[in-house]
Amino acid sequence: MSGVKPFVIGIAGGSASGKTTLAQALAQGLGKRVALLPMDHYYKDQAHLPFSQRLEVNYDHPEALDLPLYLEHARALVAGRPVEMPLYDFKAHTRSPKTQRVQPAPVVVLEGILALYPEELRALMDLKVFVDADADERFIRRLQRDVEERGRSLESVVEQYLTRVKPMHQAFVEPSKRHADVILPGGGQNPVALEMLLAKALTRLERMGAA
Repeated sequence: MSGVKPFVIGIAGGSASGKTTLAQALAQGLGKRVALLPMDHYYKDQAHLPFSQRLEVNYDHPEALDLPLYLEHARALVAGRPVEMPLYDFKAHTRSPKTQRVQPAPVVVLEGILALYPEELRALMDLKVFVDADADERFIRRLQRDVEERGRSLESVVEQYLTRVKPMHQAFVEPSKRHADVILPGGGQNPVALEMLLAKALTRLERMGAA
């Protein structure tokens, strides 16, 4: 596929909407033919801050993300070059010293709450997807995930949701829905949506001679 631009899918949606589940299911269905770049790993390094101050950072605001690095890595994958993706430690609220190499592939998936927010990122995408989910469902999923997987207390999750997650969703994430080509309810729990995306990707791969 040398010289052929990969098929780039952008997947956005609110926190705990199911977009990561959808992206991972898509990656599993396509195997080595997909390069997955989760935006969650591109939060800015907070190692210079005391832990107590890291807790006060608004991680749902665009400024919390290293968008220039994410854009640089997305462009590199589109150009057929591998990238060293940073790995974020959600328990320590900062970047891990480790990185993970992401190899270029004929399908590139750019996934994150703000994947459809930057115009420069949208310009790379061939298909823009917004995963829609009821706000109550998203909150319950986030609560379960943050308590079970990230070591958060119930009180801290509720406080963060009300003061940061919900306002930032309304300010930045929800408005980005207007840029979507497709709006999907249910995310990774929507088998019809997954089948549709897989079929679309496989059709494009056939055209590219990379099926």
